[in-house]
Amino acid sequence: MIRRHTAILTLCLALAAVLLPGALTSQNKPAATTYAIQGARIYTLAGAPIEKGTIVIRDGKIVAVGADVTVPPGAEVMDASGLEVYPGFFDSMGQLGLNEVSAVSATVDTTELGEYNPQLVAFSAVHPASELIPVARASGVTHANATPGPGGLDGGGGGGTITGQATAIHLAGWTVEEMLIKRSVGLIVHWPVIQTRSFDFTTFSTKERPFTEVKKEQEKKVVELGELFDRARHYQQAVEKGSSQPFERDLKLEALIPVLRGELPVVILADRPREIKSAVEFCEKQKVRMVLAGGAESYKVKDLLRLKKIPVILGPTLELPPNEDDPYDRSFTLPAELHAAGIQFAIASFDSSFSRRLPYQAGNAVAYGLPHDEGLKAITLYPAQIFGLDKQLGTIEAGKIANLIVTTGDPLEIRSEVRFLFINGRPTSTDNKHKQLYEKYRRRP
Repeated sequence: MIRRHTAILTLCLALAAVLLPGALTSQNKPAATTYAIQGARIYTLAGAPIEKGTIVIRDGKIVAVGADVTVPPGAEVMDASGLEVYPGFFDSMGQLGLNEVSAVSATVDTTELGEYNPQLVAFSAVHPASELIPVARASGVTHANATPGPGGLDGGGGGGTITGQATAIHLAGWTVEEMLIKRSVGLIVHWPVIQTRSFDFTTFSTKERPFTEVKKEQEKKVVELGELFDRARHYQQAVEKGSSQPFERDLKLEALIPVLRGELPVVILADRPREIKSAVEFCEKQKVRMVLAGGAESYKVKDLLRLKKIPVILGPTLELPPNEDDPYDRSFTLPAELHAAGIQFAIASFDSSFSRRLPYQAGNAVAYGLPHDEGLKAITLYPAQIFGLDKQLGTIEAGKIANLIVTTGDPLEIRSEVRFLFINGRPTSTDNKHKQLYEKYRRRP
C-alpha cells in the first residue's frame, strides 16, 4: 500500500513538472514583495509634488517616499521617468462587484426583499470576477465601496428604505476576502421622497397622485424608520447592560447598534431640500452621524450642511440638470459651489459600468471652477476621510496602503493613460474587456 501511494505521488509530481515548468525547481523565485517606483513626478496630495521622486513599497504598504529615498537591495525597480504618480481613485458610492448587466436580473445582486434590511452587508454578494472591475481599474480606480441599493443608486425607487451596509474593497483579488478593506463602512438609507408623478408601465402613461396622499405616505415611512431606531436603542441597552426579561436575538436591530454607537455613519440618499432637511432633523434627533449622498440640490441647503458639518457624496457631474428650469451647467458647477461654501464633499459614480468615468467626472468639475487639487482629493482623500479610511488610503505617505497609479499626465484628462497601477502593494494589470475588444476590431481586415 505504501509503495502504491509513493508511485501515485511520484506520478503527480512528474505531471506537475510537465504542466507547470519550473514549479518544482529551485530556480523558481517567489513573487517580489518589495518594489520601487523611481524617477516619477509624485503627487502625494499631502504636500507639494516631488520631482524625480522614489516610492518604496513593501508587503503592501508604502514604506518611503521622497526625492532622496534609497532603493533597498532586492527590490523590483520600475523606471517611471517622465511619468506621474497619484493615489489610486476611490469610487465611494457605486456597485462594482454587485451589478454586472442591469438588464439581466441574474447578474444583479444589489437588493433584497423587504423595506428595512440593515443586517445585509455587501461583502457577501461581491463577485470578484466581474468584467467591470478591470475596466474601472484601467481608468485609475483602485478601490471602491460596493453599495447595496437599486441599480443606478442616484435613480431612486425600489429596493426598500434601508438596503444594507456598504463594503470597501480593493479592485483586485481572486476572492472577496483578498479584496476586503473594511467589511462595513456605512448604513445605506434611501430617504422617503414625496413624488406625485409616476410612470405606469401597464398603460405607458404618467399618473398623477394628490400631494396630500403622497406626503402622508412619506411621513408614515419616516415615522416607521424612527420607530426602528428606537427599538434598536432599547435592544442595545438589553444587549450591553443585560435584561431581566429574556429576549430573542434580532439581527436587524443588532446591525443598527454600531450606527447608534457612532461607529458607522448613516449614508442617506436624498436630492431635494425638503428631503435633505428632514434627514438632517432625523439624524440629529437619533444622534447618529450623517453623510448625504446624491445631493443634486444640496446647494440650496449649503448653510445647513456647513453648520451641521455634514459631508456630501455627489453624483456624476456629466449629466443633465435635475430640473427643466436649471441652467445647463447646474451639475457641472455644484462641486465648486460646495467647495466655496466650506462643505466637505466627494464625487462618486453611483454606478458600476460607468465607474470608469470617475476621474472625468472630477475633471469636468475642475473645468467649471473647482480647484485642480480639490478635484483630485474629491476622488482620493476626501472619500477616505468621510468613511474613516484616511489612515490607510487617500494620499501617498509612508504607512499607507500602496494603491497607486502611474500615468502619462493629469489623470483627470481623458487623453492621459494609466500605464501602471499598484493595488494593495502589488502590480496589477490594466488589461480589460474594453481593451481586448478594441484590439480585436482594430485588427479587423
